[in-house]
Formats: sequence, structure tokens, C-alpha cells
Amino acid sequence: MEKIKLNIALSGLNNIDSPGPGIPVIRGIKDSKKIDARIIGLAYDNLEPGPYMHELVDKTYKVPYPSDGVEPLLDRIRYIQEKEHINVLIPNFDSELFTFMKSEKILDDMGIRTFLPTLQQFEERHKSNLPQYGKKYGVKVPYSEPIGSIMDFRKIEDKFDYPVVVKGKFYDAYIAYDFEQVGIYFNKIAAKWGLPIVIQEFVRGTEVNVVALGDGRGNTFGAVPMRKTYITDKGKGWGGITLEDPVMLDLTHKIISQTKWRGGMELELIRTSDNDLYMIEINPRLPAWVYLAVAAGQNLPEALVLLAMGMEVKPFTHYEVGKMFIRYSYDMICDLKEFEQLSTKGEL
Repeated sequence: MEKIKLNIALSGLNNIDSPGPGIPVIRGIKDSKKIDARIIGLAYDNLEPGPYMHELVDKTYKVPYPSDGVEPLLDRIRYIQEKEHINVLIPNFDSELFTFMKSEKILDDMGIRTFLPTLQQFEERHKSNLPQYGKKYGVKVPYSEPIGSIMDFRKIEDKFDYPVVVKGKFYDAYIAYDFEQVGIYFNKIAAKWGLPIVIQEFVRGTEVNVVALGDGRGNTFGAVPMRKTYITDKGKGWGGITLEDPVMLDLTHKIISQTKWRGGMELELIRTSDNDLYMIEINPRLPAWVYLAVAAGQNLPEALVLLAMGMEVKPFTHYEVGKMFIRYSYDMICDLKEFEQLSTKGEL
């Protein structure tokens, strides 16, 4: 079967101690038996490793941060589109998704396909909306409250038992054991990601995750559950193993069928000692450990690209249980002239 030639643009190339999903998604696409991809990297920072990984990324362009506004980003995408003729764009950061979802029609008019959640799907699964989400879809979630100041927490402190989890609206979560620590983490996260900050009930148990792909019509095209075997001090999984877990898969199918989720997602769950599953977060994109799903037999990045192109995709029904991933750091050697080129010209 002849491969389909596609130009695919991706962000999330910061393969560092808190890695973005870009590189693992690219690896899945490069493994595809159906797609012959030219990969265009979208980098926010000169020191993201992805642009220098030439075996995976064919060309890289610097793009403005989403916080700079929609127009500067779209102007840059227009410039890149003139040169690269992008077929599919896959944003991999939570913080940029809103901008790309809002611009879906504009991108489509440029000839760029995306496969993203709707604005409603994106908004209702926000950490600050999780209690309502749990009630609406019949899913157990920890009690939580969004706050705009540390004094807001003083007013509701008696609703919580310590420790509590202090979470940013996009990223970062810390366990606080007293009011003073809540204040420290509140300020740290707010300075980085803005408000609101979410205070969440701490649920004891084992953290388990599911990566999944929904077609936007209520069908689950793939889902692989995993338990983290090694967690860093940033709470990132540095090792994990695929699980045989019908309960986690049933929950995933239930959420996707009820919400008609479109695109990649990651469910972050806690399994308590009583074997209850609590959903602590829904990440609205493929996670950084998605290559484990590829290795286990479900190439979700490939399927996402094909769905974006409106092509027929068969849902995955099996995956290999007991498949493991272990992350490692690696000293990549680069030339200063490449760094200078990306810094000054914004292209590499």
C-alpha cells in the first residue's frame, strides 16, 4: 500500500524534565505504515530540544506564545503555510489549545486540518469545573474549589482536610500540608499560569492513567490504560506499564460516548484501597507517554492524523498488556550556528 504524503506541523517539542507530547507524537507518526510525513516543528523557545532532532523534525519555525494574542500567532502560521503547505496541525500544549480551537475555521480556510475538542468540551473539563463535570456525567471526582486569592481559601478552609492539592489551570500540582504551604504554592503557580488556582481534596491511592482518542461522534477509536512505575518530583511519570483494566476502559468509553469527545485525551485517575476510581483530571490532548500506546499496538498519533484528514480509520480493539516505558536523559550535541539561526531567523 502506497503511503500518503503529508506535511504535519506540531508543537510541544520541549522534551525535557517535564516533557511535552510533541516528540512522542512525531515518533508515532514516523512509525506509521500509512503516512509518509514531513514534520514541521513549531517551537516557542530556542532551547527546546525538538528543533535539533533532525532525524525526527525536518524543519522548525519559532512561533509567538499564545499569550501574545491570536493574531500574531495566526500571522506566523500564514507565513509558515505559504512555505510548507501544512496538511495537519497538532497542538500539544494545553495553554495553546484555546487559540487553535477558536481559529479552527481560519486554519481550515488556509488548508490546515486539525482534530481538536470543541470549545464546550474543552471548557467543561477544566479543573475548576470538575465537580460539575463529575455530577453531569456520573463520574467520581475529588471535591475541589477554584480560588482567586489566598484569602478566598481562608473562607473555605474548613471544607478541606490537610493535605490538599494546589493546582494551576493548565499545569503544575503540589501537595500542601498546611495553610502556609498553600500560600507558597498559590503564589508560585499563579505567577506562572495565572488564576484561578484550584484547591482539590487529596485522594490517597495509586495513580493510573488512560490515553484515548475520540472521533467526535461518541466512539472511542483507541484507549490504553497505564500505571506509572516511576514518578519524578514534578509528578511526571518517568516509567510506566500497560494494564489490563476493564473498569478503566469502561470509564473511558463512558466519558467519550457521553461527551462525544473529539481528539486525543488523557484521563488522570486515582484508584483507592477500596478499588474506587476517582478522576482527578482530563488533559485535552495526547500525553507525553503516548508512545507507550504505539508500542503496545495502538498508534493513536497516526489515527488522529488520518481522522483529521477525513480518512477511514478502524478503531483499535487490542493492545499489549505488560508493555513498559522507561525515560532517560541523553546529551544531544548541537552546533552553536544552528542555535543562532533559530534565535535570529526564527527558522531551522
